[in-house]
Amino acid sequence: MSDLIVAFEEYLTVNKALDSQTIDSYAGDLMQLETSSSKSLLKLDTNDILIFLSSFKNKRTLNRKLSSINSFYHFCHHKEFSEKKIAIPMAKVPQNLPKYLDSEEIMSGLGLIDRSKRAGLRDYALILFLYASGCRISEALSVQRRDVVGGWVKIRFAKGEKERVVPLAPVALEALELYLEAEDMQSSAIWLNYRGDVLSRISAYKIVKKYLNVSPHVLRHSFASALIIGGADLRVVQELLGHSSLISTQIYTHIQKENLRETINRYHPLRGKS
Repeated sequence: MSDLIVAFEEYLTVNKALDSQTIDSYAGDLMQLETSSSKSLLKLDTNDILIFLSSFKNKRTLNRKLSSINSFYHFCHHKEFSEKKIAIPMAKVPQNLPKYLDSEEIMSGLGLIDRSKRAGLRDYALILFLYASGCRISEALSVQRRDVVGGWVKIRFAKGEKERVVPLAPVALEALELYLEAEDMQSSAIWLNYRGDVLSRISAYKIVKKYLNVSPHVLRHSFASALIIGGADLRVVQELLGHSSLISTQIYTHIQKENLRETINRYHPLRGKS
């Protein structure tokens, strides 16, 4: 790995507060670009980069590599390592509507949980916590007992974003309190396995999959979708989700439109007319 990529990694860590997985991904893309040509990274021009990118047919993969490359050359120009400004436009990717569950589907799955056991109380509280907070699973698992105060939960260690505070619905807070009362292990963490260790992402995934047959991230989509369908302001939803850009949140407006279409198709007197 070149010294320039190492410097870029340090910049992302200190100035952008990105997680190690994202930084490794950026570095991997740049090393791939570096080995694709006999030129050094600072000698490459836009045409060289486009030739490298032409081998990637999947637009999402292409855009991920473009994000790495554009960020790198912005860094180089900002630090005056290079006078060239390289900024290649992203490929247009058709947006798929995020999969989500409605509240009835979630409550139906919760009804399958045996809450007479500690593990059942945990599973019930975890699913409600994810649905009520809109957390990413990694964020939820990092929440400490001290982070839940007065019906609010502090979310930290997100994808490079600042801490945020999210209110918990009373039913989710009550489920969490019942679980913590039954949890006699002395730990600052909330979500524990039977050994008293912090629950792993794989274990949390299995819990959600067992009762709802979806991934934990679908509960995040379900949280946002419920708010948008209910008429919540898009910027408020952005803040609750911890999105740095409103663009990431706008995909949920398509769900609102689909919901409106379904309502008209079901109830309007002209439904079925041709």
